[in-house]
Parts: sequence; structure tokens; C-alpha cells
Amino acid sequence: MNQRNVPINKGNYSMDTAEREALFEQYRGEGWEAEYAEYRRNWSDYAKQQKVSEFPLLVDIELSSVCNLHCPMCYTITDEFKQRVNVTRMDWELYKKIIDEIDGKVPAIRLSLRGEATLHPKFIEAIKYAKDHGINEVSLLTHGGKLTLPYFQKMVEAGVDWITISVDGLGETYERVRRPLKFDDLLGKIKAIKQYKKEHGLKRPVIKVQGIWPAIAETGPDAYYNTFAPCTDLVAFNPLIDYLSNDTHIEYLEEFTCPQQYQRLVIGADGLVMKCSNDEENREVIGDIKQETMHQVWHGEKMKVVRDMHLQPRGFMQSAVCRKCYLPRKTEDEEALVGERTFTVRNYVHRIQLIGK
Repeated sequence: MNQRNVPINKGNYSMDTAEREALFEQYRGEGWEAEYAEYRRNWSDYAKQQKVSEFPLLVDIELSSVCNLHCPMCYTITDEFKQRVNVTRMDWELYKKIIDEIDGKVPAIRLSLRGEATLHPKFIEAIKYAKDHGINEVSLLTHGGKLTLPYFQKMVEAGVDWITISVDGLGETYERVRRPLKFDDLLGKIKAIKQYKKEHGLKRPVIKVQGIWPAIAETGPDAYYNTFAPCTDLVAFNPLIDYLSNDTHIEYLEEFTCPQQYQRLVIGADGLVMKCSNDEENREVIGDIKQETMHQVWHGEKMKVVRDMHLQPRGFMQSAVCRKCYLPRKTEDEEALVGERTFTVRNYVHRIQLIGK
């Protein structure tokens, strides 16, 4: 059998220094060092070995599929998304049911997926409930609109470990993408968070800023990095993917096998379980946490079918979701600079680099 191609953490890349990357990892694992090292090792090994653990390593819990922005590249603004997805906020009792089951069994959760997690009325309580029930790392992706200093203080008190803030470019570029947020307002929030952490000697939550590459390229990698490196723990970027499913000419990796079915379980705000974090429109639902346990879904027949499909030669082509996904797509390297430091941008072959296209 040919060597399987199992891309780990594809799609999000650091534009930072090796020293800051190492500190970011150190701070993430501080206080649970041995468990954290095992968690990160298993994240890679389980996927490459196709090992099904008793519970997933990470559970994505979509507190809210609602978002209050109107970004031109985002699938949540499309008619297809609105027709297929129950745009809602997760029921609190359902959330507690999920956490109660994974208490001490799952090292990490992510409280966001398609919408804006901070729009959930019990967002702060959700962080605290997870931390009180054996979850070592609670993280989220946010647009940052609600990250006022008082709100951030509540998140810290609840125990949040990692916040990633989406910031697509600087100034007018950012405001064109992240409507209706204002760049100077967001930058002020991030700087205030940095100052608060410094004053209180906090290493966590780690703060990561990331943006889509065309927006960063438009405003200049140097300017982007030098704006955010002083006030965050890590600066990263995402090559532009086919958010809106417009691409017709796609080239694929050889011997691709998806890693996600061995790493994470993805639960939507309505309790429906998607086969992966890239099934944005609920096209291949594998379970319903309102009716089943997570353990039942993780080891269930529908998930087994997904895993078996990926083990077949070009098995991913059987799935409409997988055929459109960025994970099996070929990339081509572009070199970029911050000062005299070089890093690589892995753009997807035949992917037009225009936001909203």
C-alpha cells in the first residue's frame, strides 16, 4: 500500500518567529505539561495510524451558529446555508449534557464553529462549566467585537485558555471584510487585553490573531505583523479557501486520508453532529446529541462508514463535502517576508485570491 497522505493542521499557518511559537505552545500547556504533550502527540499519531480512541481528543461545541457580521467571503451569508442550517444558539441543558459526558475524558473543547460564540447568553458560564468539569483547554475563535476589557476579565475569571481573533488585514481593508466592525476599536481592545495580562502576570489565555492571506498581503505582511506581534502571543494566517463553493477546477493530493475522524467530534448549535469541522452546511450529519451520547456517535455506524470511505483509494471523492474541502486540495508555495524573515504561504492550486470570489 502507498504511504497515506494525512495532512495535520493544514490551512492555518504561523507567520511568527520560532521563539514566539515555542512560547505559545509552552503557555498553552502550562500546568498540564505531560497531558498536553500527550494530547498534541496523539493529535498527529491517531490520525496517521487511523486509531480510534475511546473519546475524541477535541470536541467542537458550536454555542452559536448566529453571527452579527456580514463578511463577503463567509458561507453563513449564503442562501444555501440559511436553508440547510438551523441558525440558533445551543440549549443550555444540552451543553451541560455534553460537558458532563466528557468530564475527565476529553482534554480540549472549542466553543465555536460557524457563528460567533460570544453571542450566546451563557457564554461566560459555558467556559466556567467546562473548566469546573475537567476540560484542560477551552478555546474559541471570535471576531472580537465583544472583547471589551470588562468582558475579557469575566472570560479570564471563568478560566478561558486560548482566544483566536480573526483580523483580516488592517484599516480600511479590515473594515471592508469584517463589516460593520471598526479596526481602531478592535486594535484598542487587543492592546487593552495585552496590558491587562501584563499587569496581572497572566500567560493564559494565549491570544492569537489570524487573517486571510489576501487581506494581509493587501495591507503588507510587515505592517500586519508589526501591528499585532507586540500585543498578542502569535500571529497567523489562512490561505483563502473556497468558502463559497465557487471552484470547478480542483487538483487533489495523492493518497489523501482525512485526519479529522480520529481527532475531533463536531457538534452544531442544534445538537446535530457533523462528520467534520468543514461540513458547514450539515450535508453529512452523523448523529444527534439530543438523542444519543457522544460515545455512541463517535463509535457509531455512520462515523465508521466515513472512516472506511477515507481508507479506500480516493475514497474522499465519494463525498460532496470532501470533494469541496480544502484538506485534500493541492497547494503551491508562495514565499513571503516579514523584515528579512521568510515564511511560506501554501495557496490552493486554481484558487482565485480575491475575497468574496
